Amino acid sequence: MNKAASIAPQRAWGKGRLVAKAMLGQSRIAELYQEGCAKIRLPKTFDASMEAVLINSSGGLTGGDRMAWEVGAGAGTDVTVTTQACEKIYKASADTVDVTTRIEVASGARVDWLPQETILFDRAALSRSLEVELAADATFLAVEAVLLGRKAMGEAVQTGLFRDRWRIHVEGRLLHADNLALSGEVASLGRRNAVLDGAAAFATLLYVGPDCELMLRHLRSLVDGEAGVGISHFQVDSRDKLVARFVAPDGFTLRKILIPVISHLRKQKTVPKVWVL
Repeated sequence: MNKAASIAPQRAWGKGRLVAKAMLGQSRIAELYQEGCAKIRLPKTFDASMEAVLINSSGGLTGGDRMAWEVGAGAGTDVTVTTQACEKIYKASADTVDVTTRIEVASGARVDWLPQETILFDRAALSRSLEVELAADATFLAVEAVLLGRKAMGEAVQTGLFRDRWRIHVEGRLLHADNLALSGEVASLGRRNAVLDGAAAFATLLYVGPDCELMLRHLRSLVDGEAGVGISHFQVDSRDKLVARFVAPDGFTLRKILIPVISHLRKQKTVPKVWVL
């Protein structure tokens, strides 16, 4: 047997876990674990909240790479989680990138899950999941944005695979389920009116909190006149949620729409600093 042929390609692998606790009116570290190419940094904040920046030190992901993130917000904590940069998913010669995120939010706590955009390159293959468990009075905001190539660089995605799965539970009961799959001829699918209508950038936003109905009117006024935006309010077993979908021609336009919406849901607190560095 050819010895070189028997050696499997090197793959990126990482696992990171952060748990916050309330102490002296501040959100502090209770647990911090990082392994492989998964790194977590905690920049200084000037209020009671904690901000965590997730880093993939491999510089990008391709077929066969694995990343796993876990976040726990203890009772009364306030945690914002973002990423150092846009995650790049490169062409896969074989296999699929697998990214999993698990978040637990305890009583009276809040987590804002605000990673920067995921950039898919032509022939990329990504499967990711977001699993969240909320206490009855927890608050949760999640935004996931995807770019099908970088328009400014003349890039486009013709074929590939993108699977995205969200499951949000409150006290063990399902509040929100979301499944998205783009497979095969992605460019052709994206041109369909019912899919992306030709857009190269899209995002999903979910907000769970006690003030969803109050937020709805102002959020709609923020995006009034913007094509490709829809915001809806739902109630499931007496628990409220806001779900918003965004499509845009490119990442810059998408951000211009998203940032005011995110800031309003964060009580006028702006997006994490790494978004604008």
